[in-house]
Amino acid sequence: MDNTYGEKRPLQKMFTAVPPSYDLINRILTFGLDQIWRKRAAAVCLKGGPGKVLDLCCGTGDLSVHLARMAAEKTSLTALDYSEPMLEIAGKKAAKKNLEIEFINGDAASMPFPSDNFDSVGIAFAFRNLTFHNPDCNRFLSEILRVLKPGGRLVIIETSQPPNPVIRALFYFYLRYVTLPVGRLLSGHKGAYKYLAHSARYYYDREALEELLSEAGFSDVASQLYLGGIAGLFTGRKQKV
Repeated sequence: MDNTYGEKRPLQKMFTAVPPSYDLINRILTFGLDQIWRKRAAAVCLKGGPGKVLDLCCGTGDLSVHLARMAAEKTSLTALDYSEPMLEIAGKKAAKKNLEIEFINGDAASMPFPSDNFDSVGIAFAFRNLTFHNPDCNRFLSEILRVLKPGGRLVIIETSQPPNPVIRALFYFYLRYVTLPVGRLLSGHKGAYKYLAHSARYYYDREALEELLSEAGFSDVASQLYLGGIAGLFTGRKQKV
């Protein structure tokens, strides 16, 4: 991996600093719903019995674990992330549960895989990092398309914007007055949770994210919102030749 990666993308430094408390904070802030949503995303990734699945930006490996537990024996699982400390945690989780997952330290903008390689690619609560005010957004999307097989499926679980104004206002309140202070207190890392709260507050709504995927070249784009639109499951396919 390019040794200037962290300099070009400051989020790498941020997510390298957070890992020791990352999982605990996720469970507290989402009341455990993040795991339920990841499991739903894993089920969609595994529809049709795929042969090869990638957990992109896998972080500490929660989606990877769900995939490994739910996958058929024939399914090969790979997980990629740029944060070595997070990958270390993910590897320990998999080893403790005797799960076969190949963890790779790499760049989502230049993945070390051949073209047309995966039947499905899943990404849980990290798609925002690739696309929120990110100058490399199109590069990331093109790379995902490249590694997917024709007809392959992209599955995203991510924060969204509640369409109901009352729920939306409550969501923004929670981000500002709970997510930010609790995350800062438990992690000791103000910057990471300031970014999380800000990016979730201003991220795409359902229609805008669907449009982003369609314009990037994905077909059959669809979505389903959870908890009033606080989170959503988004899917798209690489067109068959």
